[in-house]
Amino acid sequence: MSATEKKMNVESFNLDHTKVKAPFVRLAGVKEGINGDVIRKYDIRFCQPNKEHLEMPAIHSLEHMMAEFSRNHSDRIVDISPMGCQTGYYLALINHDNYEDVLDILEKTLNDVLVADEVPACNEVQCGWAASHSLESAKKAAKEMLEKRSEWTTVFS
Repeated sequence: MSATEKKMNVESFNLDHTKVKAPFVRLAGVKEGINGDVIRKYDIRFCQPNKEHLEMPAIHSLEHMMAEFSRNHSDRIVDISPMGCQTGYYLALINHDNYEDVLDILEKTLNDVLVADEVPACNEVQCGWAASHSLESAKKAAKEMLEKRSEWTTVFS
């Protein structure tokens, strides 16, 4: 059995990255807690895996802005975190199972990025690497993602 055929513990390691077509938003996992709370994790893919990626200052600024602005649109956000491969983000929500609403939250959040005049918490007191930000690059990535809004529900080509 080859490494690509072996079932992995991490859901995204079992995804054939050569078959997806970015941009997309897909449900990547569901976990139920012992008290019945349910966490849903979404794969928000901005870039085509192994073909393109976001630069770190754009990723970092977009992370700050999406983390801050998304909470203006939903009280169900647990976390938004960048992927190490630099192609997108994971969005985790608690007790929220409406995919279309997730897409709307993301759309509103990215529209907030487009009109932002600064990156929230972009300073040495509130950020661990405040020198690594780019408002312009984050806006460019948000604009490109929004331009392909109609494609977000199609994961595979």
